Amino acid sequence: MPGMVLFGRRWAIASDDLVFPGFFELVVRVLWWIGILTLYLMHRGKLDCAGGSLLSSYLIVLMILLALVICTVSAIMCVSMRGTICNPGPRKSMSKLLYIRLALFFPEMVWASLGAAWVADGVQCDRTVVNGIIATVVVSWIIIAATVVSIVIVFDPLGGKMAPYSSAGPSHLDSHDSSQLLNGLKTAATSVWETRIKLLCCCIGKDDHTRVAFSSTAELFSTYFSDTDLVPSDIAAGLTLLHQQQDNIRNSQEPAEVVSHAPGSSQEADLDAELENCHHYMQFAAAAYGWPLYIYRNPLTGLCKIGGDCCRSRTTDYDLVGGDQLNCHFGSILQTTGLQYRDFIHISFHDKVYELPFLVALDHRKESVVVAVRGTMSMQDILTDLSAESEVLDVECEVQDRLAHKGISQAARYVYRRLIHDGILSQAFSIAPEYRLVIVGHSLGGGAAALLATMLRAAYPQVRCYAFAPPRGLWSKALHEYSRSFIVSLVLGKDVIPRLSVTNLEDLKRRILRVIAHCSKPKYKILLHGLWYELFGGNPNNFPTELDGGDQEILTQPLLGEQSLLTRWSPAYSFSSDSPLDSSPKYPPLYPPGRIIHLHEEGTSGRFGCCSAAQYSAKWSHEAEFSKILIGPKMLTDHMPDILMRALDSVVSNRAACVSCPARGVSSVDVA
Repeated sequence: MPGMVLFGRRWAIASDDLVFPGFFELVVRVLWWIGILTLYLMHRGKLDCAGGSLLSSYLIVLMILLALVICTVSAIMCVSMRGTICNPGPRKSMSKLLYIRLALFFPEMVWASLGAAWVADGVQCDRTVVNGIIATVVVSWIIIAATVVSIVIVFDPLGGKMAPYSSAGPSHLDSHDSSQLLNGLKTAATSVWETRIKLLCCCIGKDDHTRVAFSSTAELFSTYFSDTDLVPSDIAAGLTLLHQQQDNIRNSQEPAEVVSHAPGSSQEADLDAELENCHHYMQFAAAAYGWPLYIYRNPLTGLCKIGGDCCRSRTTDYDLVGGDQLNCHFGSILQTTGLQYRDFIHISFHDKVYELPFLVALDHRKESVVVAVRGTMSMQDILTDLSAESEVLDVECEVQDRLAHKGISQAARYVYRRLIHDGILSQAFSIAPEYRLVIVGHSLGGGAAALLATMLRAAYPQVRCYAFAPPRGLWSKALHEYSRSFIVSLVLGKDVIPRLSVTNLEDLKRRILRVIAHCSKPKYKILLHGLWYELFGGNPNNFPTELDGGDQEILTQPLLGEQSLLTRWSPAYSFSSDSPLDSSPKYPPLYPPGRIIHLHEEGTSGRFGCCSAAQYSAKWSHEAEFSKILIGPKMLTDHMPDILMRALDSVVSNRAACVSCPARGVSSVDVA
C-alpha cells in the first residue's frame, strides 16, 4: 500500500509492515518485563541500602512503562494484521497508535538516563541488584538506538514533497501547476538517487565517465521507482506471489508442447557443435575474472595452486598490463585455460567506468585468437551496467536501427580502441595469421563481447562470438537479427540477467501491481507463505489471491487497487497485460545477441539444490522466451559462472555419452 503519512510526510513503510517488527519487539519487551519483575521480587529485601529507594523506584516505574509499551505494541501488531495491501481501511487507526508509541520513547529515554546517573553515582547496594539494573539501562539504550536507526532507514527524502500531493491527487491541480509539480518531483528524485549513488560509490574516482554514469544511473532509478507508491515489503510480497503464480500457470499448461515435426539432424549436429564450442570457450570467459573466481571455484586447493605466482616477480616478452596482483590473476588464468605463458598476447585488469578488463590469447586447440572480456565484478562495472539509456552504435553494417545499451557500448568501444589502435590484434595475427578471431565474455562481458564482435566484423569477417548469460537489454531488434549469423548466446535456467532490460523491468512492475491488487490476504500471511514456499516448495495452487481457481482472464482488466498503487506522475500508465508498454526514447525495447541456446532444468533438484544434482537439457530458443523475468530461487544463482560451467559440463558429457539415442529435450527445439 502507499507509505504511511506521519508528521505531514510520507515514509518508506506501510501500516501493514509492523507485524514482524512488532512481534520481535513484543517478545523482547515481555522477556525484559519478566526479568525485571523477577529481579525486583527476588531482591526486594536487598534494596534497604544507601540509594536503594531510588533503585526500587526505578524498577517499579520501568515496569509500568514497559507494561504501557507492551500494550501499545500489541495493539500496533494486531491492527497491522488487518486488511490487505490495497485495503488499508481497517488499519486507519495505525497513525494514532504510532504517535502514542513514539510518545512513550520520551519517558523511556528520561528514565534510562536517570537510571544510568543513579547507578553511576556509586550506589552501595547488593552487587547482583546493581548489575541487574545496569543491564536494564543498557537494554533500554539499545532499544532506543535501534528505534532511531529504524527511523533513519524508513525515512524518505522525498516524503515531504510527496505526502501533500498524495492526498490531493493530480485531478485537483490545474495542468500548469501539475506539470510544474511533476517536473519538480522528477528532478528531486533524480537528485536524491544521485546523492545515494555517490555515497555508495564514494571510493570511485570522479572522472568524466564516472560523473556521466552517476547521472545516468540516478535517472534510471528515479524513472523506474518514481511512478509507484510501493514500499519495499510490497515488492517482496509481489515477487513471492508472482513466483507462485508462474509455477501455477506452468503446471496447468499441457505437458507436451511438441512441434509437429522432428528436428533435422543438421540442426542437432549444429547444436552439438555449438555446445562443444561453448564448453571450450567458457573457460576463457571464466579466466577473465582472474583469481577471485578461481579461488571461489577451488576453495581448498586454489590458493595453493596459484599462491606461488602471487609472490613471484616475472618478466615476460608480452605486453601484460593490469591492476593489483597481476601475477595472481595470471596464475589463475593459466590454471583455468590450460595454456602456457607464451600463448598470451595481452592481459589487462585496468578497471574503470566504461573500461573493462580483458585478455587476448592464442588458442591452438581451436586455432583461434581469443578475446575474453570480463563480466561484472566491481562497483565501476555496476555503473557501466546501469548506464542503460540507448545510443547509436557506430559500426559498419547495413543495419539501419543501430541502438544499443550506452554503458556496454562504451565499454566495447574502449576494448575496440585497445585492440586496434594499440596493435594488439595485429600482433596476435602476425604470430598466427591463419587463426580466426573469437570473442567471448560472461554477463556484462558477454554483452560487450557481442558489441565488440559487431564492431570488428568489417575487418574480420570470420569473427565468432560466444556470449554467456548476456543481458537482454543490449541492442535493437535489427541488430539482434543481424547478429544471428556470427553470435551464439548461452543461457542457464531462470537466469535473470538474460531477461533483464528496462522494458522487462517495467513489465515486472506492472505484473507486481496486478498481483498485489488481486491479493485477498494480509501481507504478513503472503510473506510467511512465500518464505515457506521458497524454502520447502508446496502446491502453487494455494497461493493467497482471489485467483485460486486459476482463472487468469480477469487479470486483463485493471482494478481500482492497482491505480491506488500508482504515484502522481503516471496518468498514462498502461494496465492492459496485452498492450505494448510505452517506452521512453531513452529506454526503447532492446534485445539479446545472436542465436540462443537455453540450458533448461529437467525436473527439480530441490529449492536451493546445487547444480551438480540438477539435470539439464539444451535447445535452441527464440528471444521471445526471455521476454519476461521469471521469479524463483535460482534466478540469481543460475547466473553465476561456476554454476553455468558445471551445467555446461553436465550437458556436454550427457550428449556425448548418448550420441546414438534421442537427446532429452530435443523434441522442443525451436529453430527461429
